[in-house]
Amino acid sequence: MKELLRTNDPTVIAFAQALLDGEGIDCFVLDANISVLEGSIGILPRRMMVADTDLAPAQGVMRDNDVAISG
Repeated sequence: MKELLRTNDPTVIAFAQALLDGEGIDCFVLDANISVLEGSIGILPRRMMVADTDLAPAQGVMRDNDVAISG
């Protein structure tokens, strides 16, 4: 799996997931429950991962929709 994006903003994660679902690209969000440890203050970023073979198409979807990606 490769990192597609990293953000502290849960709305960006939700938007990116919806975009990828619409394109049939599976993703997995790491650190989704980290707010339990940080006290919901939003300082630790969540990471969205996609399969190696889906990275380029997923990056294209994010660019087309003005979502900042890793790398």
